Amino acid sequence: MQFLISLHINPAVLDALTDEEKAAIGDGHGRFIEALKTSGELITTQALVDPSQAAVVSVRGGQPVVTDGPFLEAKEYLGGFYLIDCENKERAIELAAQIPDTAIEGLGVEVRQVMFADGQLEA
Repeated sequence: MQFLISLHINPAVLDALTDEEKAAIGDGHGRFIEALKTSGELITTQALVDPSQAAVVSVRGGQPVVTDGPFLEAKEYLGGFYLIDCENKERAIELAAQIPDTAIEGLGVEVRQVMFADGQLEA
């Protein structure tokens, strides 16, 4: 089963961390990635740029309309994700609990099963 573990960032929370705490988060993610690679459960992981660098695209009257910035104005934003393949939701939650962000109040980690991939419904 595939699961998306999404990392929700609150910049105010990150800004309040010390350099050592920020480094510990980065190191923790590095260890987590290596553990997922070793177990064979990692499909991919990506970190996203700040939403201020985003472009929102819509089509009006058959023409694309592009605006700068995030789709939603919010304190929190999607900062990155892990796409994993594991036995079940319980295992996905067990893995998500190892992400260093889960220990920091104000940062969120969400686990959601992939409904379909490459046009195929997941079983």
